[in-house]
Amino acid sequence: MNIALAKYPLDAPEIKDFVDNLDLVNGIAEQSEGFVWRLKDESGDATSIKLFDDPNMIVNMSVWDNVDALKNFMFRTHHRDFMRRKGEWFHRLAEDTYVLWWVEDNHQPTPEEALERLQHLRENGDTPYAFTFKTNFIAKDLGE
Repeated sequence: MNIALAKYPLDAPEIKDFVDNLDLVNGIAEQSEGFVWRLKDESGDATSIKLFDDPNMIVNMSVWDNVDALKNFMFRTHHRDFMRRKGEWFHRLAEDTYVLWWVEDNHQPTPEEALERLQHLRENGDTPYAFTFKTNFIAKDLGE
């Protein structure tokens, strides 16, 4: 899961380039090797799913076969170009804004589960329960 605090409402002209490319980038994700599932609403993205009081806090959540598949999507596709521009559209937050964890096959994590994992990461740092790219625990670390 990844969260981001937009500097502008999503219908503002300042963030239009980001919003206009959501379908493209989500499509790249879905076609990427290792992609399993992503959180989305009826419109096909997750920007209207509100987990926070602040309406400008957006959430993105997906499941991948492995961490390398996620990294390949993030850093070796057109997604990278938008990551480079995130400072134009999103505030820099002091706390962790993303969390990784292993899920069992065929388990579709909920946004609430993701928030709990993010909170655990913020309170405890990287553990096999909730981690970042820095540690990249593998499933066997969980005793699986």
